[in-house]
Amino acid sequence: MSAGVAMVAASVCVSSGAWAQRAPSTAGSAYPAKPVRIIVGVAPGGATDAQARMFSQRLSESLGHQFVVDNRLGAGGLLGFTTVASATPDGYTLLATSPSLTTVQAFQAKPAYDPVKGFAPISLVTRAPYLVVAHPLFAAKSMSELIAYARSRPDTVNFGLSGLGSIYHLGAAWISSTANIKMAMIPYKGVGPALTDLLTGQIHVTFANPTNVVGHVKSGRLRALAVTSAARSRVFPELQTVAESGVPGFNVTSWQGWLAPKATPAAIIHRLSTELARFVQSHEIAERLAADGGEPVGSTPEQFLQLIVSESARWRQLVKETGMKADE
Repeated sequence: MSAGVAMVAASVCVSSGAWAQRAPSTAGSAYPAKPVRIIVGVAPGGATDAQARMFSQRLSESLGHQFVVDNRLGAGGLLGFTTVASATPDGYTLLATSPSLTTVQAFQAKPAYDPVKGFAPISLVTRAPYLVVAHPLFAAKSMSELIAYARSRPDTVNFGLSGLGSIYHLGAAWISSTANIKMAMIPYKGVGPALTDLLTGQIHVTFANPTNVVGHVKSGRLRALAVTSAARSRVFPELQTVAESGVPGFNVTSWQGWLAPKATPAAIIHRLSTELARFVQSHEIAERLAADGGEPVGSTPEQFLQLIVSESARWRQLVKETGMKADE
């Protein structure tokens, strides 16, 4: 799978780069001339929404017109994705999203949108690892111990999932498949209910955004077993990665990125990408992100496209190999 993904990524990036070079220089300088709508496919209050609002405010101040967040809830983000994919490609309807852009389509036999061809990437703004966290009385004190425990006691480890078909579900399935273990997958409608049951010992382990659990880890109410990124976190350097703990190649992160409808003028894409990169690299925002375990990125459109290509193919392949369902 990795060789095929690499070939697709290379071909798409070459075409994207050529498209960017043809951009008329005047389109970006005249933009925006009116308010811009930022579609967010999740409810207000979460990390994706909070970051969308933070960067929308900065763009409003910098570019002289309002960038207004519009929360479009439905089907795990599907309503937001299709709204932007079908919008007029003039730069006045944008998408601020998370890994759900690549995960939702993985479960659809006939996807309602194409995460690669249906959008013009602007920038991967930020990313952060998840933490694998366990109840402090659970027998495993590290990720490698968790894998060994689950292997010797099939289906006895209760792994909380913050939503079937979510990045959490896919990450747990990746661990189970690669490490050849069986865990009892317990679905919840969101992170909050899963953490409530983890804190009371109703489940043994789950994935969580550092923002949601760092206080509990510091107080001893939860134990952090590993980080889910390919490299160790700068915020939690003492924690091994899941890949180091017995799941080679494992790399699952939370990320926030901006996109526009396909065929949006490249000069507009370039202007937005440049502005977002400038904001995210500021000392103030970098500090705010670090406090929650996040890291500033501010990528080019081509770099963000590579991530979308890679993750879209990875998740579709995992769903195919494991037979997992989003509505089990």
